[in-house]
Amino acid sequence: MTELSFALLSIMPVLVIVAGLHDLITMKIPNWLSGLLILGFFPAALALGLPLSVVGLSVGLAVAALFVGAGMFALRWLGGGDAKLMAAVMLWLGMSGALPFLLQTAMMGGGLCLVLILARVHLQVYAMNAPVWVSRLMEPKGDVPYGVAIAVGALLAYPASPLVKAFIGA
Repeated sequence: MTELSFALLSIMPVLVIVAGLHDLITMKIPNWLSGLLILGFFPAALALGLPLSVVGLSVGLAVAALFVGAGMFALRWLGGGDAKLMAAVMLWLGMSGALPFLLQTAMMGGGLCLVLILARVHLQVYAMNAPVWVSRLMEPKGDVPYGVAIAVGALLAYPASPLVKAFIGA
């Protein structure tokens, strides 16, 4: 059972890494990644024996995150894929991982923005011969691939999640 549990626990890290890289390269996060995160949570929760109350709370947090993300999308603060990814990640992180996730994501997002601002000012000349995705990143008023910050925040907060705690017996 531990191999199966470990494999199910690996779903979230693998998919958020793919989402972050996809956002970095294309400035889009496909719906299928968020969908797989949602679908993968329930077998993982079942295999690790999470109580129904913890699963229900995680679902409630994910729905709340989706509504907040939709509001942020409406204000053009982040993309639709970012909002859906945040909600799907919140499902995996539950109450115990929510605050670390939000704090880490905010810090990583701020750092990413700062790096992009500096790179766009000081390294613009090097973007001319770079791959298309690097050139897109270097556009002076271009978008920020916030999925990268979401992925890093999720990975850093994952040890605090109820799923990981159930796996290690904490």
